[in-house]
Amino acid sequence: MKNPSLKDIAKVTGVSPTTISRVLNGKAKAYRISIPTSELVLQTAAEIGYIPNQTARGLRMRKSKTIGLILPNLTNPFFSGIASAVENAARKLGFSIILSNSQHDQSLEIESIRTLMSRNVDGLIVLPMGQDSKYLKRIIESRIPLVIADRYFSDLNCPQVISNNYQGAFNATKHLIDNNHKHIACIQGRQNTSVNNERLKGYNSAMKKHQIKVDPLFIVGDDFGTQNGYVSMKILQSLKPRPTAIFAFSNLIALGAVKAMRENNMSLPNDISMIAFDNDQPLLEYLATPISTVAQQTNEIGQIAFKLLMTAIDNKQEKSEFIDDKPNIVSMPTKIIKRESVTRPKNTLSTKNILTL
Repeated sequence: MKNPSLKDIAKVTGVSPTTISRVLNGKAKAYRISIPTSELVLQTAAEIGYIPNQTARGLRMRKSKTIGLILPNLTNPFFSGIASAVENAARKLGFSIILSNSQHDQSLEIESIRTLMSRNVDGLIVLPMGQDSKYLKRIIESRIPLVIADRYFSDLNCPQVISNNYQGAFNATKHLIDNNHKHIACIQGRQNTSVNNERLKGYNSAMKKHQIKVDPLFIVGDDFGTQNGYVSMKILQSLKPRPTAIFAFSNLIALGAVKAMRENNMSLPNDISMIAFDNDQPLLEYLATPISTVAQQTNEIGQIAFKLLMTAIDNKQEKSEFIDDKPNIVSMPTKIIKRESVTRPKNTLSTKNILTL
């Protein structure tokens, strides 16, 4: 059975299709359409079973009710957690998500952006794999609403949602120091990203504040994955003196490091203490020794990113272009989840002696 059209409503009411369209789109007041006419149109539409064509309406309104979401690694629980939060928030408002995994490949990331833009998505949420902002600026210049999550770009004029990586790393390092550790190593993630740089700054600041000299050999790694944790831990195990504590810049790094420790007959926290930085994954609780972690608000980051994008989309509908002189920069606090992987070093006395040599 054919769906009734605006022309069918016009035949019954004697009202023009243009006026009917304005009433059905909630613009009767803006166009000063009388209340009796509006009521007649709405009543007739209901009686004949008129159902709006959302696809056609989207084209007319230049609104597809679809947004693009680009992640650097879908298998990483932190990123998949954000994706789930965005999808749940979008579903409540009738939006669909087109998800793209860049696999930490900038060329794939750029290709994904181009593809999504060609599909006329209403906006983009991008979790960039690196710190190159040139192609992100092109999105803004093209007037497509954009929200950045998990990275910070000082030169981008768009909303951004990040964790307070500096403070979280400072607190993680301080937690190790409070447990009498002074030989504290850190296994970094992807260098030259805002996330890694802020965590490294937090680590260095905590060490400096407590007058503990940082050994350059104790700063290793260049990726947020398990393989980096494994290889980096092998390097740290070979050092003399060996670190008494590890600050892993992600949970996956921590898992890789634990594997390397097991192969060397080492265990947490008997031989070494460890704290990670990520979201609070249940997996960490089920290890032989549950690992302490700095927990990010994954769900909230996704929800806020979506809300900011909705605001940007609404602004674009109201204005001829999307330009915000004061874009929202939202920094989310973190918290330490203390478990059994951190304790005081057994050889506290010998550690002090080593440091005074």
